[in-house]
Amino acid sequence: MTIIDSQVHAYEANTPKRPWHNVPNWPAHATGDETVAAMDKLGIDGAIFISAFSLYRYDASYAVEVQRAHPGRFAIVKPVDPDDPAVDDVVADWKRTPGAVGIRIMLTKEPGRDRAFDDPGLDRIARAAVKHDLPVNILCWGNVDAGTAVIDRHPDTRFIIDHLAILQPRTPPAPPQPWADLPKVLELARRKNAVIKVSGACTLSREPYPFPDIWDPLRRVLDAWGLDRCLWGTDWTRAYAVVNYQQAVTPFLETDRLSASERAMLMGGACAKAYRWSPKKG
Repeated sequence: MTIIDSQVHAYEANTPKRPWHNVPNWPAHATGDETVAAMDKLGIDGAIFISAFSLYRYDASYAVEVQRAHPGRFAIVKPVDPDDPAVDDVVADWKRTPGAVGIRIMLTKEPGRDRAFDDPGLDRIARAAVKHDLPVNILCWGNVDAGTAVIDRHPDTRFIIDHLAILQPRTPPAPPQPWADLPKVLELARRKNAVIKVSGACTLSREPYPFPDIWDPLRRVLDAWGLDRCLWGTDWTRAYAVVNYQQAVTPFLETDRLSASERAMLMGGACAKAYRWSPKKG
């Protein structure tokens, strides 16, 4: 089967050449070449490279460089600025960028990412996404109601929901009730203009590797959304302090809770369908 990681963040070291906006608890560097080497070691054919907002804000130039160096291995997604009145031009230019398959918005309760669901900037982005035929990746963990309202407000826009729409820890351990928002996530499945990333799931486990306690709630997600609307991913390197790359991959390859056809759809087929992109190794 073809394996596609629906969310990775590659980046250079923090230098004056390309300084970070924030310094998160990530490895000091995870370059495109290093990410490809890690993917090769784990048998991952390709990945959706989300330009890291924490580090680079709305500048996706490093993602473009990496995609150019590894065109068969990465498709790229750029965060776009709701406060930019010319965001339609930004999205139009991004659509013309080789390897570009989507844009991203943040709708969380964190400072700088919190805004009303009916913010006119979000409306501009949603309209531009339809016009230029790109899906909108939406991070709304910890703020599912607002994310749902945006999705409902724009039924013609294709949305790809990041990280199960469930707030995930940046350091261990997982919170006492990591799946508290699961009922909202299951209800959200009724929106036919949305698919969901099953990314970072292992960070929600309260048990040691291989994290057996994730499978009962995940099965509810898979059943509600359907396997063709669920995109497996690791969220490497954001998950670094909680699980390593191998630990985010192997449980899905080895579990007996997925049939072969389910595994193939979850770990690649659904992602290829949602982004209209498939990797080409070699």
